[in-house]
Formats: sequence, C-alpha cells, structure tokens
Amino acid sequence: LGKSHRSILEIMNTWFFFLHLCRPCHNREKARGLGKYICQKCHAIIDEQPLIFKNDPYHPDHFNCANCGKELTADARELKGELYCLPCHDKMGVPICGACRQPIEGRVVNAMGKQWHVVEHFVCAKCEKPFLGHRHYERKGLAYCETHYNQLFGDVCFHCNRVIEGDVVSALNKAWCVHCFACSTCSAKLTLKNKFVEFDMKPVCKKCYEKFPLELKKRLKKLLKVTDAVLE
Repeated sequence: LGKSHRSILEIMNTWFFFLHLCRPCHNREKARGLGKYICQKCHAIIDEQPLIFKNDPYHPDHFNCANCGKELTADARELKGELYCLPCHDKMGVPICGACRQPIEGRVVNAMGKQWHVVEHFVCAKCEKPFLGHRHYERKGLAYCETHYNQLFGDVCFHCNRVIEGDVVSALNKAWCVHCFACSTCSAKLTLKNKFVEFDMKPVCKKCYEKFPLELKKRLKKLLKVTDAVLE
C-alpha cells in the first residue's frame, strides 16, 4: 500500500474505534488526546480548570460551599472533607501556606510574616532543603540555610551562629561578631591587637594561656597553628 492509502486506513480505523465506544469511554479517549481531565461526576470533558477534590477532578459547578451555599470555582478549598469558597475559608482562620497557597492542616511554621507547611515548603531558596527547626536567614523575602546565606551574602559568626551585622572580626580562619570575639576561658573581650592563642578552635587570652600546664603549652606549640599574636 502507498503512504496515502495507509493514512486513509489509519483514519478509518480510528473512526471505527470511536464509533463503537460508549459515551463515557469516548469522552475518556478524547480527553486523553486533548490532555484534559474527565469529570468524575458527570464523566464529561473538563474544558476549564478542574476542581480537585479528594484527588479526583470535577467540574467546579457541581459543588456548593459548605458554609454559604455559593456555587464553587476551581480555587475552592477543602477542609476536613468539606469544600468552601475562598472568602468563607479565609474567615475560618485556617492558616494558608505562603508557598502553595493551600490550607495547612498539620504542623505550621511562622516566618517572614507568613505561615508555611513545615517540611514541603519552608525550605532554603538555594538548595531547597527543609529547615526542620534549624535556623534560617532572611534576605529580600526569601529564606536561606546558614551555608548558602553565608556563600551568597555574608558571614555567620562562629560563636553566636548569627549573620554578622556590621564589622567582622576575621581570626583563626573564622568570622566573629565584634562583641562575640572573646577568650573562650574567661570571656574577656578580645581584639586583633590582643595576644591570644587558638585552643579547641577558639581564642584564649594571654592570661589564661599562661595558666595552662606547661605540658599542654608545649603540646599546643607542636600540634596547633599558633597565631602570630601569641606570646612566646
């Protein structure tokens, strides 16, 4: 058979196939070809945006608001097995997720003036990992984990674990708030002009260092990188 004859046969087979389908099956096949939904109530094709209720698609006008009786639209909200129009749903005080705009029925986190689904949507704007109770850092309406905020925008203090606002003290290969840079033993405030030594990744002032056992000081000089400011 030539190409044109094969095309005619394919069209005839398709027509014959649809001719012998019942209406629900015909609609289902047609919807599949158009990339549309089939209403699970009337079994007709949904031309506009469907209303998803209990994971099934429907024509929105098959339902009415459980509170005011108004005919629903596709942006209706489900709560405890009932459907509500947006105005009624908002009046019920149900928290709405700042990311997906859907109601939050489980755990909720309040951040940046909004409420969020804890796991699914309150995530780092860069790596998209959920914070799960860990500290987040805000920038221009977006939340970031410590690592990516530091990479993108600034330094996080080694001591208080907060983003440093103002001057940064860079010491021992770390960043510190000015008011957090202190002796880890006696808490005396330090500056880069003071003499200090690194011990357990933290600064120790001259007075506390001198009180260390002689053997410990010898070991520190051998094993640890002592800053140029350390007293010999």
